[in-house]
Amino acid sequence: MAEPGHGPSRARQEEPDPAGKEEAAPAPKKRRLASGERYVPPPRKLNPGVSFGAEHFAETSYYFEGGLRKVRPYYFDFRTYCKGRWVGRSLLHVFSTEFRAQPLAYYRAAARAGRLRLNEEPVRDLDIVLKNNDFLRNTVHRHEPPVTAQPIRILAEDEEVVVVDKPSSLPVHPCGRFRHNTVIFILGKEHGLRELHTLHRLDRMTSGVLMFAKTAAVSKRIDEQVRQRQLEKEYVCRVVGEFPEHEVVCEEPILVVSYKVGVCRVDPKGKPCQTLFQRLSYNGSSSVVRCLPRTGRTHQIRVHLQFLGHPILNDPIYNMEAWGPDRGKGGKIGKTDEELLKALVEEHRSKQSLEVLGIGEEDLNSGSESKDCGNSGDCTKPAEADPINGSSCLAEDEKDPERNDAAACPPNSDINLEMLDKDKELSLCGSQDGQTGEKGGEEKDPLCVECRMSRRDPSPKELVMFLHALRYKGADFEYCSSMPEWAMEDWEE
Repeated sequence: MAEPGHGPSRARQEEPDPAGKEEAAPAPKKRRLASGERYVPPPRKLNPGVSFGAEHFAETSYYFEGGLRKVRPYYFDFRTYCKGRWVGRSLLHVFSTEFRAQPLAYYRAAARAGRLRLNEEPVRDLDIVLKNNDFLRNTVHRHEPPVTAQPIRILAEDEEVVVVDKPSSLPVHPCGRFRHNTVIFILGKEHGLRELHTLHRLDRMTSGVLMFAKTAAVSKRIDEQVRQRQLEKEYVCRVVGEFPEHEVVCEEPILVVSYKVGVCRVDPKGKPCQTLFQRLSYNGSSSVVRCLPRTGRTHQIRVHLQFLGHPILNDPIYNMEAWGPDRGKGGKIGKTDEELLKALVEEHRSKQSLEVLGIGEEDLNSGSESKDCGNSGDCTKPAEADPINGSSCLAEDEKDPERNDAAACPPNSDINLEMLDKDKELSLCGSQDGQTGEKGGEEKDPLCVECRMSRRDPSPKELVMFLHALRYKGADFEYCSSMPEWAMEDWEE
């Protein structure tokens, strides 16, 4: 099974009443299993392949700088229908209570600039009351975080599947602030591979074997193998200290502490899981460990290694001082969940590395804790972003625990949006296709907070976590990647 982690959990969908029936039939009761019988989950509802066309790829372009792949800022429309809870409320009230990533002054200025449209008509008054089925469109200036410039290597391709070696730092699907800097977009833009079906996911910071189906039939066949537990995954990682030479089996239950920040811990109330660990080498200070997850819980490998006292050497969550002097060994934290989350955020904020953690200041200020965002796991549903601001919370999938993706524009800005000349033409400045300038020197957008911020780029080293999906094996296939450089026996930091 997959390393628990970067995928959004699939939301339950209410089935409509059958036509002509006065009431829906009761849900079938779960059959009680006979002694020793294993429960096989029902087939999941497969999503169609993820498809993007030439118009999406033409939104902007890439450029490479300092070992990073960067995306030129571009304009993008976020669209949504009126939520049921918004009906009868004013736009101003909705923005002030649910979309606090930006100050109200921003939304007023955006309305004056014609960037807010309701039922395709410009919004001039935020006091307008929303009705059922209203359609809202918000044009924003998007800045995507950089990722490593390491190319996506294709390991195998035929008429049924394509298998790649995913670099660290790349999300699988568009989510949060990531759209063009994702595996799906790069495969489409640079390799002409479109309408792919995700069979499993990897966390943004996890590298390694990633498999896509080219047809729904292949996706269904492999999903059946997942249900029957016929798939095997093997990971390799580098951990702190001298890992035991004998095989270690960890069966500690795992509980999600925060979907937004993407943090889990061992807890008796958590979900049962099992991981097998085998030491491959030890260089005097750190060990290379083979990991075989038998279940797929959120961050399973990472949390179990932390519990064992051997966290991944450069894990940006589970090998931090915020967990206390023992770094969470044996489940000893000495903090409440709230205190732990605050300490983790402050530690990254002090290092100017919130982007590496996968969140932005706006996520911390939004006050919401969604369970249906992010990107990774054995899930085929892409993460859903906030349709108004484009932000996305971090959530974790039960199927594949490696994931950490989200962020939007921070609210801190030195521009007084209220004082902008109300008659000034706040048009969509800059090149619409984002092609101007060799290194992203496009004209600044007058409303964009990001355009006025100076962010420190992460180094390529910061975008690599020492966790790699080495092998993915099914009933009739097996795909492997080469060992990463940091997993070599003689490697030294």
